[in-house]
Amino acid sequence: MSDRSSIEWTETTWNPTTGCDRVSPGCDHCYALTLAKRLKAMGSAKYQTDGDVRTSGPGFGVALHEAALLQPYRWRNPRVVFVNSMSDLFHAQVPVSFVRDVFQVMADTPQHTYQVLTKRARRARRLAETLDWPANLWMGVSVEDSARLHRVDELRQVPAAVRFLSCEPLLGPLSDLELEGIGWVITGGESGPDARPVNPAWVREIRDKCVREQVPFFHKQWGGRTPKAGGRDLDGRTWDEMPTTALGPVGVEQSTAV
Repeated sequence: MSDRSSIEWTETTWNPTTGCDRVSPGCDHCYALTLAKRLKAMGSAKYQTDGDVRTSGPGFGVALHEAALLQPYRWRNPRVVFVNSMSDLFHAQVPVSFVRDVFQVMADTPQHTYQVLTKRARRARRLAETLDWPANLWMGVSVEDSARLHRVDELRQVPAAVRFLSCEPLLGPLSDLELEGIGWVITGGESGPDARPVNPAWVREIRDKCVREQVPFFHKQWGGRTPKAGGRDLDGRTWDEMPTTALGPVGVEQSTAV
């Protein structure tokens, strides 16, 4: 697999761990679970560990890849890096020592900007005081519906340079969302053959709140049978706003590679 990504808000994916377990409705149609099954069948070495059939699947058991820790040191040019697109760094089966190893790689390569996204916000908050948080690390949580807003409160207690929300797949309104301490918000509809539709009013409500509170807003997709099926236009424009940090503005070079 190439490390270049077609995800609109990043440039590169880096997977020092692979595998996960479904924990909430946003996981129901997990693209990574489906992809891991295919990669196992293709013989990919990183996807030979099977997960629990109730929450995971073939090739999607949590596995650590120490050799992958060396990868960012070999990238010559600065990159925006999505960490663990095929896993969750704060999964309970990832040892704290390995989380620290990943954080050390990020600290050692300050030319890159790292985006870590988790659904396990409580563990991230509990471990936060035991970790050294580099200035090039953005920490985010997935928030697919109002029942998951507690993840935002956990995130606010994490000392990351940028705290961000991925409201994808957006499965309901987030009318009670508060953006204090949040530096970036992404929205998106679900994709795949069983995609649940997103109500544009839910996206507009989040967008309008971000505009009022001057929080960068990024609408990734409307979704549908494929990620690109519904396009990205929201009220006559695309929304590609990215955070500006003490390290300067961060841009994403669009890529169609997978």
